[in-house]
Amino acid sequence: MMEISSLQNPRVKELVRLRRKPGRTGEDVLLIEGYREIRRALDAGHPVMEFYFCRDFFLGDNEDRMMADAEKAGARLLSCTPDVFRKIAYKDRPEGLLAVGKAVGCRLSDLNLPEDPLLIVAESIEKPGNLGSILRSADAAGVDAVIVCDHCTDVNNPNVVRSSIGTIFTVPVAEASSDDTLAFLRERGIRVLAATPHTDRVYTDEDLTRGIALVVGTEKFGLSDRWMDQADLKVKLPMLGRIDSLNVACATTVLLYEAARQRGFRPKQ
Repeated sequence: MMEISSLQNPRVKELVRLRRKPGRTGEDVLLIEGYREIRRALDAGHPVMEFYFCRDFFLGDNEDRMMADAEKAGARLLSCTPDVFRKIAYKDRPEGLLAVGKAVGCRLSDLNLPEDPLLIVAESIEKPGNLGSILRSADAAGVDAVIVCDHCTDVNNPNVVRSSIGTIFTVPVAEASSDDTLAFLRERGIRVLAATPHTDRVYTDEDLTRGIALVVGTEKFGLSDRWMDQADLKVKLPMLGRIDSLNVACATTVLLYEAARQRGFRPKQ
């Protein structure tokens, strides 16, 4: 098994380069760091090509089993010295596990949706942490797909992977323009729901059991006029204190769990 001990090794430089979007352009790969994140990628059958590890940072007793699973799935195992792993890690507290996997993201036409799907459309989300948190809630609430429109954040940003805790590999993620997404939803008869304070309808007032896309926007500006004008349903989340809005990931979670409640909290098949 190859061990990487030099900080000047070309693989080390390559891994550092892959942290940033320009370094990933044209590569069709992403970085996955941490036990839970890599475990979810492997369990979901997501392709993992390389697996870098350093035993000095291991936190438990399950790492060897996961490494064996990765190797069985086709990943190449590469051992690293502590100094090298600190260099390639992007977590503040490395766990000694980092993988290179296939990039996430598909076309709208690739989505295999059930009858009456529950979707999230995320328009121009700026912060990787918010997008990752939305993916985490999407997995928890049984969402059928997340569509990222006109994105400001790269879906394959390592911080999206980290904040999603690997659920980026468990929920289908499509990337498209807002115009193409609207056409896709209209063609399939999927209603568009937008959250706005400028309505009398509370989110619990609407029927969320039929096919619906919950559309969420930027922290600062909310949804664009394009989506607000096209919304079939407009709802508000009552603000009972002094604050006038919620973090976009929090608001998405509230809406998702109302949809899940109305749908009888049925797990995805």
